Amino acid sequence: MPATAYYFFQEADMVEFHNSETKENLMRAFAGESQARNRYTFAASQAEMQHHQAISQVFLYTANQEKEHAEIFYNHLRALAGENIFIDGGYPVDLSDDLASLLRMAQHNEYEEHDDVYKRFGDTARAEGFLEIAHSFYSIAGIEKIHGDRFGKFAQYLEENKLYVSDIKTGWICLNCGFVIEGFKAPEKCPVCQHDKGFFIRLELSPFYDSRVL
Repeated sequence: MPATAYYFFQEADMVEFHNSETKENLMRAFAGESQARNRYTFAASQAEMQHHQAISQVFLYTANQEKEHAEIFYNHLRALAGENIFIDGGYPVDLSDDLASLLRMAQHNEYEEHDDVYKRFGDTARAEGFLEIAHSFYSIAGIEKIHGDRFGKFAQYLEENKLYVSDIKTGWICLNCGFVIEGFKAPEKCPVCQHDKGFFIRLELSPFYDSRVL
């Protein structure tokens, strides 16, 4: 049985949604995910200006997933359509000219959502009797861990100057045209589309990589 399934068999004291803490946590989560999406979009533009287009796409890939998280949380508030929900909360100011720092900031925020925030929100929703909402919080908490791991991996590559070089022979894919080459480093330019090495990423980190077809 999946770990999250445990939460669907517990007795809970149902409270009215309008008077619940869960409705406020949903709005906090919606605000947080919406801001994360914007921060990652801003970071993507910065990465592109610094000619790290692959990192730009990592930020945009994650930003789109954060948008979906925001929509999930927002749709749980449908019963309160037309009302205002007032919340308090602290949200990060992640500004830096250094891409590795931006990635580390994003990693920290994703881990915080996984380790503390969404698990706590899920516990509250479960205690108040909103099991479907609890499931959303617990499930998205797990996704945020994946986000944090990914940001951390790319931060490490930048910090160690290994974004475009590898200690072992590996595949590299151009995210612009799909050209794949094997070697210890990415080419300075793609021999097919002539885009620079900033478009190259390790093949196994390509979001749709499948070793069975390559």
